[in-house]
Amino acid sequence: MVNSVQGTNSTAAAASSAKTAASAASTQDRFLQLLVTQMKNQDPLNPMDNAQVTSQMAQLSTVTGIDKLNSTVQSLSDSMAAAQTLSATSMIGHGVLVPGTTLGLNKGQAIAGLNLGQGADTVKVLIKDGANNIVRTLQMGAQKPGVIPLAWDGLNDAGKAVPDGSYKISAEAVTSGKSSAATTLSFGTVDAVTPGAAGAKLNVGKLGEFVLSDIKQVL
Repeated sequence: MVNSVQGTNSTAAAASSAKTAASAASTQDRFLQLLVTQMKNQDPLNPMDNAQVTSQMAQLSTVTGIDKLNSTVQSLSDSMAAAQTLSATSMIGHGVLVPGTTLGLNKGQAIAGLNLGQGADTVKVLIKDGANNIVRTLQMGAQKPGVIPLAWDGLNDAGKAVPDGSYKISAEAVTSGKSSAATTLSFGTVDAVTPGAAGAKLNVGKLGEFVLSDIKQVL
């Protein structure tokens, strides 16, 4: 898998570099052809002066320099994307917390999390079934800002075990009597990594694809 990702990114980077170099050469050729044509067709009685020729050659040098700079920046970007993808492959098989409202109960165990933008005096987590009925209410008390992992034992508010399956979670955070942001996080396992122009994407099973910045915690 890792070798395949490396090969794919190396090929893409080489193709991009070759395309940029060809574009720069084509621009330079067109500029030179235009300058030569202009000199061939100039008025013999009023030829171009040295200052004009020097100015146009300076423009050519500037255009060529910009193309080379663009090529260098593109190569650097491709290298960073390849390094990011290679680094992301180390997460395959690991459990992660990503933004989501799904909670999977398996054999009486479920893992999820919260992401608090600021500290809260009280935090309450609601677990609901497919019919949107509240199954369990978790009182988590005061919490500091950041990512907070949480576990559910599969028991409802009456202390009875509920069937395995998919449930939904929501959170309510209160600070100084006012509600504050509390983003719920779903748990999943990274199955694969897909390289792309916008960076590596991680396939987290049924939860979908996520970029690295979406990964709030690796468990």
